[in-house]
Amino acid sequence: MPADTALASASPNSTGRALRSREVTTEPVWFRVALVLGVLGMLTLLLFLPLYEVFRQALGDGFAEAIASLQNADARHAIYLTLLTAVVAVPMNAVFGVAAAWMIAKFDFRGKAFLITLIDLPFSVSPVVAGLCFVLLFGSGTAFGGWLVAHGMQVVFAVPGIILATMFVTFPFVARELIPVMQEQGRAEEEAALTLGASGWRAFRTVTLPNIKWALLYGVLLCNARAMGEFGAVAVISGKVRGESITMPLMIEMSYNEYMTVAAFTMAALLATLGLVTLTAKSILEWRFADQLAASHRH
Repeated sequence: MPADTALASASPNSTGRALRSREVTTEPVWFRVALVLGVLGMLTLLLFLPLYEVFRQALGDGFAEAIASLQNADARHAIYLTLLTAVVAVPMNAVFGVAAAWMIAKFDFRGKAFLITLIDLPFSVSPVVAGLCFVLLFGSGTAFGGWLVAHGMQVVFAVPGIILATMFVTFPFVARELIPVMQEQGRAEEEAALTLGASGWRAFRTVTLPNIKWALLYGVLLCNARAMGEFGAVAVISGKVRGESITMPLMIEMSYNEYMTVAAFTMAALLATLGLVTLTAKSILEWRFADQLAASHRH
């Protein structure tokens, strides 16, 4: 059918709807410019200016002074404890996330929706409440906590409690990145591998893992960034003991409250740099493997 005949045969209602659609989706130039400037203004106010001020305050007395503020024992231990917490919590959450995503995507069982809701629970519960829950569970004044302390296993005001609290607030990240990906992929490839004689572990290693590796890495990066920056839950359960249970976010707060401006902002600049490195890696993944990561953004 020729184009003019097709246009002539189109109903007035459909033509009107098409015109209205074009009018709705075609904004004037001034509106687009104002929208872009508004977004850039908000980013500048909420992101760029605070980051600039952090680095300006950290380097205000010179680079040597900033480095010197990180050389004391408390600052070094805070950095060490933050990295240790991330090194322990992130791999454990990665294992949990893979297991949870595998179970939810590959098996049908009653209560699946409720389980997914439980996985999302740390997103809606305040980290302070989470820290308090761990104190009430593992504190020395409780039966279970008292038994642990009596057997030399202190959790509250110690490194194990910090790791547990960090794991709680970060464990949804890997699982929520993997669940949509594995659900979209379905079970056909794994079932084919099993039919051909592969064991369950081999099917996972040779079929499932290659399909989810970039989404897994993406979730691990998000989990790591959240773990290093966690404050609320760690502040409650750590006790803020200098040289023992102070992480970088806690060290920033304590130094600032004690008017140690250079030390506070230098530690903040270091933590922000670690976050920016993670963000850069995440952005590279999004750019390089956009198709493989697209499914993980649908939740």
